[in-house]
Formats: sequence, C-alpha cells, structure tokens
Amino acid sequence: MANTKEIQDRMKSIKDTLKITNAMYMISSSKLKKSKKALEATEPYFYTLQSTMSRILRHLPDLDDIFFRHTEDISLEERRVGYIVVTADKGLAGAYNHNVLKLAEEHLNNCPNSKLFVLGELGRHYFEQRNINIDQQFHYTVQNPTLNRARNISETVLDLYMENELDEVYIVYTKMVNAIQTETEFLQLLPLKKADFEVPSLPGGIPVEEIQFRPSAKVVMDQIVPDYVVGFVYGALVESYSSEQNSRMMAMEAATKSAKDMLHELGILYNRARQTAITQEITEVIAGAKSQKNKK
Repeated sequence: MANTKEIQDRMKSIKDTLKITNAMYMISSSKLKKSKKALEATEPYFYTLQSTMSRILRHLPDLDDIFFRHTEDISLEERRVGYIVVTADKGLAGAYNHNVLKLAEEHLNNCPNSKLFVLGELGRHYFEQRNINIDQQFHYTVQNPTLNRARNISETVLDLYMENELDEVYIVYTKMVNAIQTETEFLQLLPLKKADFEVPSLPGGIPVEEIQFRPSAKVVMDQIVPDYVVGFVYGALVESYSSEQNSRMMAMEAATKSAKDMLHELGILYNRARQTAITQEITEVIAGAKSQKNKK
C-alpha cells in the first residue's frame, strides 16, 4: 500500500485535473449556445432559398440545369469526386473526430479519382500521416464558422464543378440530432437532386400560382443555387462546431465523474493508510513500553 504522502500527491494532481475538466465543460457549454444562436439567425434566409427552388422545380420539373445533371452513367472508376471533410482543431472530444475521419477514409478508398478538401487541424494531420494527398487545405479555424468562410469553400468546389473537373461533391460532417446525440453525416452537395426539392402536389380545385422568370428560369436558378450551397456548407460548419462542443462537454463530464470517483477511492485508501500508520505507531509504543518494563 502507498504511503499517505504518495496518496496526497496523487489526490492533489487529480483535483487540479478536475478543475481543468470543469472549466472546459463550462467553456464548451457557452460556445454551444453561441453557435446554435448563429445558426438560427441565418436559417430563415436559406430555407427561403430552398423553398424558391422547390417552387421553380414544381412549375418546371424538366428544367435542364448543370446543377441538376445526372452522373449515374459515369462509372465509379472514372467519376471525379470531391470530398469536403470537416474535423476539429483540438481533441478531447470523445469519438467526434474519429467518426468523421473513419467515414471519410472509407469513401476515399472506394473512389480512385477523388479530390480532398479538409477543414480542421486534426483532419490535416490525420491524412498527412497516412500519406493521403490533400488537394486543398482551408486554413480556417473551425472554432469560428462564418458565412464568408463558407462562401470561400463553396466557391472553390463550385468552380471545379462548373469547369467540369468534378462530377460530384460530398461533404462529411457531424450533425446534432438532439441535446445529447450527434451523428456523422455523409451528404451529396453537388449535383443537386430534384427529388430533394419536391413538394406535395396541390389538391384538385386549388389554383396553382403563376410565376414569371426574368430573364429565364435557368438564369434565376443559377443565381440561387450557389447561395443555397453556401448556406448548406455554413450550416454544416456550424452543426459540426456545435457537435464538437457537445461531444467535448460529454467527454469532460465523464472525465469529471471519473476524477470524483478516483478521489473517493483515494480518500478511502488515504484513511486506511493513515489508520495503518497510527496503528503501527501505537504498536511500536506499546512494544517499547513492554520492553522497558521487562528490563526492569
């Protein structure tokens, strides 16, 4: 059994760690509230864009546009695919980064002709250590998702898509399902699927709205889609950031609980060690007294 000094030193070390985990929990909680508020502030605008696209496609379901092209006829070996992978800049967030990187790597291995776009320091280090080529590293801190950064990322992949250098673009990020659950998402960003914008047909007898497109429906759609992609990327960045903070909160909460359990166990060991030391001292005193008595 360790002596009381060793146990006290260990308890002091755990208490110091406990202060850090508590502080990190509070910081992540504050950042989570802030990121949720930022997402809620921008959601109405991008939902309106999505609704407008649905209205256009409802009136013109056969609209031919580059953003809705079909890639099924391109073989998997020849298909040029871009992957946007959103990770964190820091660890201590449970399985948050591992889940994203594992899913991204699985798809990269199945696609011989791919381009990789990475956000987050941990993602960059992960792929560099495995000698996986990163076509572009967005050196933005994912701790501060902004519309401007989302626009820069979107413009990069949109330019490659418009120049026919990419057939498809996917984004890998983490979505918050609820207050305690997150889920890794793998979604197709480009080309868009008309089925995702379908709305239920109106019952018979209800007049259908009339819409005029100037100069044309295609031009209107080509103006709306880039903004919609920006909104989707921004939403993914904020969702990932929120999920990271949520995962870190849960990890720090678990670490705090473990630290308290360890302190409780060490407290029992300390009391036992101290009791053993006192008992030993009493035994030595009694033995010394008996020895002195026997000498007399």
